[in-house]
Amino acid sequence: MTKRVAILLSGGGSNMVALVKSMTGDHPARPVLVMANSENASGLDKARALGVDTDWVDHRPFKGDRAAFEDALHARIDAAKPDILCLAGFMRVLTEGFVSRWQGRMLNIHPSLLPKYRGLHTHARALEAGDREHGCTVHEVTPQLDLGPILGQAYVPVKPDDTPDTLAARVLISEHQLYPAVLRRFATGDRTLVQLP
Repeated sequence: MTKRVAILLSGGGSNMVALVKSMTGDHPARPVLVMANSENASGLDKARALGVDTDWVDHRPFKGDRAAFEDALHARIDAAKPDILCLAGFMRVLTEGFVSRWQGRMLNIHPSLLPKYRGLHTHARALEAGDREHGCTVHEVTPQLDLGPILGQAYVPVKPDDTPDTLAARVLISEHQLYPAVLRRFATGDRTLVQLP
């Protein structure tokens, strides 16, 4: 049975585009909704251009009440009846209450080789540490930030002249390959680790 996928984003949605474009042909999943936390997220326009339904819940009116924001978000997502929820640059930390509703069905892509560099500024931190290898990770989302079971990793060599921006650009290319590969497997119930060079 084909799985229904909802994707959450906050910005331009390049990972969303990679996911949506991958879900064709014999792929075991199809996109049913792209959600954002702002109607101005440019990823929404890209999703519409790809023929995917879109919606948003602006987080700003809920300032100080994350639970209320997440209830509104969940209601919109739930209406699309997705089987899988993919975070693709969704820049809001989700509470345990929201995550528990989607436990085992929610994926995220993170721009580091977890468990290294949870949180933000991963590329600068990798360079400051003198790492010779960097990359990205797809993991299941759990209430602990960036600590869910790892489903896939892609490795990117660090060049001597790299800046955070140049490294980020190369990691993003790997993200666009890794996330669709993991989703395809995950949608069949396969949680075997995907590793890309």
